[in-house]
Amino acid sequence: WCSPRVRAQCVCAWCVPVPHALSVPAEPSLHTLSEVLFCQPDTPLLGLSVAFDSEQLFSFDVPNSQWLPQLPDGPAWPAGIEQPQELLHDTELCRELCLDGCIPVADVFLKEPLQLGYPNTLVCMVANIFPPAITISWQRDGIPVTDGVTHLTYTPMEDLGFMRFSYLEVTPHSGDIYSCIVTRERDNVSVVAYWVPQDPIPSDVLAMAVCGAVTVLGILLALLGLGLLLSACRRRAWGK
Repeated sequence: WCSPRVRAQCVCAWCVPVPHALSVPAEPSLHTLSEVLFCQPDTPLLGLSVAFDSEQLFSFDVPNSQWLPQLPDGPAWPAGIEQPQELLHDTELCRELCLDGCIPVADVFLKEPLQLGYPNTLVCMVANIFPPAITISWQRDGIPVTDGVTHLTYTPMEDLGFMRFSYLEVTPHSGDIYSCIVTRERDNVSVVAYWVPQDPIPSDVLAMAVCGAVTVLGILLALLGLGLLLSACRRRAWGK
């Protein structure tokens, strides 16, 4: 039995007996015994479960302060291991940390390089989500947009939070103002990220500007060389 910790995962391994006739040694079979404690302002407020690989074994009934097997006829929780009174500190700490939830962080960017007047896709990347209960909406110039919108599901992150993406099919024009609005469902607190297309420099204009700069630089270098040559000639004349 691995030591239980809040939101921790333990990896247990053991070997499977192999007949002596086999020359290849058996590799240990890896399994994951995980215990996950969560708390959130939404219902359910608290939850604690123990799972072996992807199969849940036990859950903790917080109101009644007792462990319950996943199957009605399953074995009882082992006596002497993480008794209900030992969970009080973890549950209270979880309440203090997660009572207000997390403020999402949103960022909006183009999927492809900007070309005004050509179809493209805006990406709204929302991070620092917990609990995973938000809505994402789009606006263009303050007007809600629903066509061409695609929402992806929540992606769990290593910091135990979540990330979510939303896509909007657009044809950007100069002066457009797009906004991605992220709203927490429980209290309607919203975070807004804006995107405004910046006028790209046309390639022909950029090429002309570069050619002009190179030409000016060449003229300056030629004048500098001519000045140095004249100066050297004068010094020779004075030396004679």
